[in-house]
Amino acid sequence: MALEVVTFGCRLNIVESEALRLQAEAAGLKDAAIVNSCAVTAEATRQARQAIRRLRREQPDRPVIVTGCAAQIEPARFAAMPEADRVLGNDEKLDPAQWLALARSNSLGRDAAAPADKLAVGDIMARPAMRAAPTGRLAGHTRGFVQVQNGCNHRCTFCVIPFGRGHSRSLPADDVLAQCRRLVEAGAREIVLTGVDLTSYGQDLPDGLRLGALAARILRELPELPRLRLSSIDAVEADDALRDLLASEARLMPHLHLSLQHGDDLILKRMKRRHSRDDAIRFCAQMRGLRPDLVFGADLIAGFPTEDEAMFARSLSLLEACGLSYVHVFPYSARPGTPAARMPQLPGAVVAERAARLRAAAEAAQRRHLEARMGRPLSVLTERGNSGRAEDFTLVRFDREIEPGRIVSATGHASDGRALLAA
Repeated sequence: MALEVVTFGCRLNIVESEALRLQAEAAGLKDAAIVNSCAVTAEATRQARQAIRRLRREQPDRPVIVTGCAAQIEPARFAAMPEADRVLGNDEKLDPAQWLALARSNSLGRDAAAPADKLAVGDIMARPAMRAAPTGRLAGHTRGFVQVQNGCNHRCTFCVIPFGRGHSRSLPADDVLAQCRRLVEAGAREIVLTGVDLTSYGQDLPDGLRLGALAARILRELPELPRLRLSSIDAVEADDALRDLLASEARLMPHLHLSLQHGDDLILKRMKRRHSRDDAIRFCAQMRGLRPDLVFGADLIAGFPTEDEAMFARSLSLLEACGLSYVHVFPYSARPGTPAARMPQLPGAVVAERAARLRAAAEAAQRRHLEARMGRPLSVLTERGNSGRAEDFTLVRFDREIEPGRIVSATGHASDGRALLAA
């Protein structure tokens, strides 16, 4: 048997899964399955529990270790599963000592452990500093990922993630630079900076260095790095240095994924978001004025409690008002313990129908984005599977064998609705 890591949820979980895989292997834990869970929706938690049962059913003698946001938030629920042998918190999963202890355990994988004995889950809110998640290049990827921030100080009424991740904590700039340098030396042609609330980076650090200054330092000290990209940001937190860098630095990729969530002001207020509809539209317009090739993606929630048809229509129209090209649609999912779960809920069928309409609009926006790039030369970082990403995150598929890890010029001659097709 070999070590298997099953990951649910966000890109941050993907990055951390690579880190804990490396730690488990270094500790000598080879014959185990690790489930890195997500709690953003009830469906994500359900899928994690389903995976735990499947893993035990497929290989009954292999230990199953559960971690991630769902395990942090509901540790007793996962420890009560007979298929789970250990439950690690989100801080504990990045502690090498935990993996050493698991590798040396004589009882791991035995059914005798009581639920309480399975738990290694601490108080994530008490964690004062960020525990780094250093990784190599993800297997099969030509991009490298560096987690520079974790946790969130905001309390959006629909979100449980702060209770799984803790307060906002930042990785000191020297540590970020060291990880970036290792990735470049390993051959990464692009580095993606990730975090739970990326634009809050540095608020907890004594030097006051914010995200814009961090990105500028990376590009300055690593002139051999061709491309630097940001993951999801909160537009209201974007600092002036970040705006200036996007306007002036070609190596900072012209693609921003925004945490918008909705397009109606009353719903945004009930979500306890810190921006208005006009704020989002103004930010996109201002940033395009600074850098005309900038492309925007966004997260949007359909069917939030109290949302009526007019409110939903304003959210739907945000795609055009902001000129969004990539949209992640989330049907609202009530999370236990959140204020939104106590608000008047919409019928499930209404939530599903509105999510479907929002997805259809998102697919149409992506098709328009692809059509606008047809016949234009794009700079593409090639990946496995004869595909790659342009600077603005456009997916390009080649109809020939192409070596991963190269930056090539390509021109799309057709589109399949999700990607440009290039010779």
